Amino acid sequence: MKRMVLLFLTCLSLFLLLACSQFNNPEQIKRAEAMIKAESLARNIQILASDEFEGRAPASEGERKTIDFLEKEFKKLGLKPGNGQSYLQPIPLVVITADPSASLEIKSQKKRLSFNYRSDFVALTRRVQEKVVLDESEMVFAGYGIVAPEYGWNDYEGLDVKGKTVLVLINDPGFATQDPKLFNGRAMTYYGRWTYKYEEAARQGAAGVLIIHETEPAAYPWSVVENGWTGPQFHLISADNNMSRCAIEGWVQREVAEKILAEAGYNLDDLKKAALQREFKAVPLGLKVSLILNNKIEKVTSHNVIALWPGSKRADEYIIFMAHWDHLGKNPELEGDQIFNGALDNASGTAALIELARAFTSLKKKPWRSIVFLSVTCEEQGLLGSEYYASNPIFPPEKTVAVINLDALNIYGPMKDITVIGYGLSELDKYIEEAARAQGRTVNPDPTPEKGSYFRSDHFPFAKKGIPAIYPSGGVDHVIHGRDWTLAQKEKYIAEKYHQPSDEFDLNWDLSGAIDDLRLLFNMALKLSMEVSFPNWHEGTPYKAIREAALAAARESKQN
Repeated sequence: MKRMVLLFLTCLSLFLLLACSQFNNPEQIKRAEAMIKAESLARNIQILASDEFEGRAPASEGERKTIDFLEKEFKKLGLKPGNGQSYLQPIPLVVITADPSASLEIKSQKKRLSFNYRSDFVALTRRVQEKVVLDESEMVFAGYGIVAPEYGWNDYEGLDVKGKTVLVLINDPGFATQDPKLFNGRAMTYYGRWTYKYEEAARQGAAGVLIIHETEPAAYPWSVVENGWTGPQFHLISADNNMSRCAIEGWVQREVAEKILAEAGYNLDDLKKAALQREFKAVPLGLKVSLILNNKIEKVTSHNVIALWPGSKRADEYIIFMAHWDHLGKNPELEGDQIFNGALDNASGTAALIELARAFTSLKKKPWRSIVFLSVTCEEQGLLGSEYYASNPIFPPEKTVAVINLDALNIYGPMKDITVIGYGLSELDKYIEEAARAQGRTVNPDPTPEKGSYFRSDHFPFAKKGIPAIYPSGGVDHVIHGRDWTLAQKEKYIAEKYHQPSDEFDLNWDLSGAIDDLRLLFNMALKLSMEVSFPNWHEGTPYKAIREAALAAARESKQN
């Protein structure tokens, strides 16, 4: 009996020794964490955000320098090309540049109003046409422009908008009322995003759609619209040359909307109140809209950059770290500084990929699952690079375990918490919670959910395909200054630097908090990489059924 017990204990010891040998010990993990450094992170942010990189516009000399830099850094670390023999995924795009001399004309029975491009309105087309025209298109106020059956909401009910132009509000009724029983309360749903409003107007057959801009519900000032929606606009090209989209998609300043509605005999605030009711009916305004966009059209190619650190036991399963490398390039029409350097947004996240790659490649033993470092293009143009990858994946979606998005790191110093955009949606929560506890930190949801950040960054196209995806976004409870101070700093950045030439690297940044975050995410992904299970979405999320169908189809295919 004793010999049997001894034999059992010996076998158990050998098994545990063998099992432990497959993992990196705590000392090795600490050494890998230490490879993530503020000095190298800062150096690479400075390079990517330098004037030499010209604002990293897609399909520019700035793109060439950016993708060359990333490929060189990934090669240096020993990462493999992620797209066969290449580090690049080419993306065919059309660039449409509207003539800025366009004016928006509104005609009533009494008079004609004229508004200026950029200062009063912006408009573009996704249609691959040199000229698009609204010729006395009837204007209709369509409330929030939302069709949401699950909320019992339809702003287009009984309305025929074919050939017409709809004027709609930004965000959704939940934000306006702060009622948690209406949509998602103050937290923006996808129905509140400008992308949705343009998509829905196109589904309804509208010729044009204009969104009324207001800073608080939009979550950014008019300058962001003015800089982001003018000049060269990049678009993916559909089989019909994007002819299924509205001819005109645009924004108008609140003051402009007030003048337009006043000419029709309405008050904007009164219409906003009416639009908060489920029984709201769209209001024909008795106005005619005319707008001509003369466009310069160019076909170009931009690139996602993809590097791979192959796993060992489960190399055909993938964890993706991602960040967008692009920004807004240059605007020669500006006086003074004409380069949108995009230091925080998103040279910081792009540089973070290199730090994380250095940590993983320094491990003595490879993780079971493969780690992918994906730097995408055209985020600033509507998540085009990530949308393209999600629709044309290099790695099978059903084999993609999780996506972790890095967009604008913490530049304010150490935090007691870490914010997760998308917290509460998936089982990824428990992994980030465990990694945070090891640092003595907590995990909190987005403190400003009304901004709709989950729908505004590159993880979202993956979520729509059912792949669990999160966006860790620093924390807000500063170790020294507290929560209110941090939130004030972030609001100041949005007001003064977001999508402005002033988003430049600052030697006064405190990147210690960013390093904490990256080490936390490294440990989170390392744990995920040494497992066999797949995290899923929580019950009630719109992405769970998509994920489960994909995993079921993969299992069935394997059995056959």
